[in-house]
Amino acid sequence: MKSLIHSDVLFPAENSIRSIAQALYKTVSDLPIVSPHGHTDPKWYALDEPFPDPAQLLIVPDHYIFRMLFSQGIRLEDLGVRRLDGSTVETDGRRIWRLFAENYYLFRGTPTRQWMDFVLSNLFGIDEPLTAKTADKSYDLIAEKLLLPEYRPRALFKRFNIEVIATTEGALDDLRWHKAIRESGWDGRVITAYRPDAVVDPDFEGFSANLDQLGDMTGEDTGSWTGYLAAHRKRRAYFKSFGATSSDHGHATADTANLSDQEAAALFGRIRAGKSDLDDHKLFRGQMLTEMAKMSLDDGLVLQIHPGSRRNHSPTVFANHGRDMGFDIPGRTDYVSALKPLLDAVGAERDLTVVLFTLDETSYARELAPLAGAYPALRLGPAWWFHDSPEGMRRFREMTTETAGFYNTVGFNDDTRAFPSIPARHDVARRVDCAFLARLVSEHRLREEEAFDLARELAYTLAKKAYRL
Repeated sequence: MKSLIHSDVLFPAENSIRSIAQALYKTVSDLPIVSPHGHTDPKWYALDEPFPDPAQLLIVPDHYIFRMLFSQGIRLEDLGVRRLDGSTVETDGRRIWRLFAENYYLFRGTPTRQWMDFVLSNLFGIDEPLTAKTADKSYDLIAEKLLLPEYRPRALFKRFNIEVIATTEGALDDLRWHKAIRESGWDGRVITAYRPDAVVDPDFEGFSANLDQLGDMTGEDTGSWTGYLAAHRKRRAYFKSFGATSSDHGHATADTANLSDQEAAALFGRIRAGKSDLDDHKLFRGQMLTEMAKMSLDDGLVLQIHPGSRRNHSPTVFANHGRDMGFDIPGRTDYVSALKPLLDAVGAERDLTVVLFTLDETSYARELAPLAGAYPALRLGPAWWFHDSPEGMRRFREMTTETAGFYNTVGFNDDTRAFPSIPARHDVARRVDCAFLARLVSEHRLREEEAFDLARELAYTLAKKAYRL
């Protein structure tokens, strides 16, 4: 069958380097997928029901897609994105798909285009480019296949060769779907990750009520500093019982703090009493990153920090549609001074792993690589959001390898929302890394046998090691 993806996509144009990349890629293309930072819904695997129509599966939940369309004046409501007030949005999957197909040309040259072509071609067997003319034909073909047993979530999990995937749940989640997966006896490895933003960020909507709920769930007094920390420890232990090996923290900045117990208790008291200001909120978020790092020394959870996102940048979109609608915009981020309190406290700990992500590419060579190349606790996450792309991955390797090396990174982390695109994203990462290694070999900066070792490490082994999987 003709494929929409060229067999040499993302490989170097020069023949001798391309042949090295091809040989490297051949050894890693079929390795199992390790996905330690996923955002898929555990309910899919628990119920194992057929996916909804093509639009609900591939377009409506994917902010990579609807963000671009919105930027061209297409209403989110017309793409089926729900409104918080419950007012009417488009629910006809075929109409949404047609609108997407008519505007598919907008994605030319973007990673989204490559992921979607990969899914259409490799998963659904479509060999015609998606256009307005082919919209109905492709929709019918995908809709027909989604009804087949081999296209249900658990079957695709096996087909994609996923060894383990971590979903991400908030601290107040009861993990009912993870419990259902466990009780079903299915052998697919779906684990959770502890995301406590709603109970560590005083600016999070409903923060005070969230702390009350945290107390109710744990039986701890979350009106006191010691009880609040004890509640976190209990929730982290509960998440670990469902396979969690990491916590995940989406703070606006990388600021950390290391207050005395008395200072921290006083700060928490002001926040709990509603007598705090924005400076207190910033300080508290920073203190909690350090507290979480200290907890990780006790319970072994890997600490993931991805700051630098100016979240919900559009107040209109946030008010109408809520969080995670594609309006988390990169901002300049300081790591060297911001992380120093945390690093002073625990940076030299060999049994701690803190994975740093960024949306601020300018910090890779200047700050992140030197930090990770010095502190035992630090590792770099190669891809997240805007850098979850071929050019972003190339730049990451170019700007970090000389200082931090390969082994202070953690492999590829896909930040997918649309389940079918997971193999596409990993394929892109493997191709880009093989191309980078091939260049080093061609320039005699790396022996060929080392490149083959590294190709496997980057595609598979480093993620398993870093996330203790």
